[in-house]
Amino acid sequence: MQGRPQENRIFQNMPLVTDNMNMSDYEYYYDSNFTTCEQKPFPQTSDESMVLPVLYYMLFSLGLLGNVTVLWILLHYIRLKSMTDVCLLNLVMSDLILAVSLPLWAYNYPNLVSCKLMTGIYQLGFYSGTLFVTLMSVDRYLAIVHAVAAMRARTLRYGITVSVAIWVIAVVMATPQVIFANFQRDENNNLQCQPLYPQESQQNWKLQRNFSENTVGLFVCLPIMIFCYVKILLVLSKARNSKKSKAVKLILTVVSVFVLCWVPYNLTVFLQTLQLFEILDNCKAFLTISSAMGVAEIIALSHCCLNPIIYAFVGEKFRKSLNKALARYFCCSSQSRGPLSHRDTTDKETSNTPVRSDY
Repeated sequence: MQGRPQENRIFQNMPLVTDNMNMSDYEYYYDSNFTTCEQKPFPQTSDESMVLPVLYYMLFSLGLLGNVTVLWILLHYIRLKSMTDVCLLNLVMSDLILAVSLPLWAYNYPNLVSCKLMTGIYQLGFYSGTLFVTLMSVDRYLAIVHAVAAMRARTLRYGITVSVAIWVIAVVMATPQVIFANFQRDENNNLQCQPLYPQESQQNWKLQRNFSENTVGLFVCLPIMIFCYVKILLVLSKARNSKKSKAVKLILTVVSVFVLCWVPYNLTVFLQTLQLFEILDNCKAFLTISSAMGVAEIIALSHCCLNPIIYAFVGEKFRKSLNKALARYFCCSSQSRGPLSHRDTTDKETSNTPVRSDY
């Protein structure tokens, strides 16, 4: 997949197929131990080669426009008043960073700086997005299940502190892949952005990357999200409180979409880890998992433009703030509706109770 900072994780440094070998849809070469397997697709037409770049530019345009709009509404109309506000702001920043990197995916610039930048942004977006969505789930859990006890913890200052810590963790976890990101030539003599690990510790670094991604995305954060929302749904089913339902509706949708976009990627990384342990190491499994990774990456990258759509259709307060902004700057409804101050918008929809409908 062009632009993806990944190497052939298991069948690296093995014999390549040659043009005089028998070929069907793909060219395979097996040694006696079934350890060598190379994929060589038929040459693409010019139209087919343009599909992914066009897709990336579309995602870039939608992601940039949507997330800049959400960022503008959050900072100028909704303002930062709670831990939930801070979480949503940081999630928008994470999506915006990932969206800005998509032109690098569309065209594989033969430049070391762009290679490291693309690798770092992808890793940073993955770790920060996962951690912030998890933090939002925990915040909703505390607000609904432990409302009174959590009031002091769910403050703006605490939200900012935790957010800074999450960004530091994300940067630290992304750094190793940025250090090793480099250009290597593939079998067609094309330069590809791939991790270039030391030969003597190559296997360990591959395992470290896969374990880091799976630990954060699959083994720690996903169970926490599931636990939080199971508890929340149990409380809501007993309370039947409409305010509590509104308070969790947007965040639950954000988390659900995040899981749908990133879990396929995490599962594919887990399968590649099994290959490193010589499980699922046959040629058919390798080709299937490689193809699945390409699809999973596109799904994961598409997440950066979905959250603004969720806010527009699910977030009641966000919609009203957006309408107010449009009315103010484009005079859409200044004559038909009386002026509505920011205080009126926020105070009527939110209260000081920990179960308010934040968005």
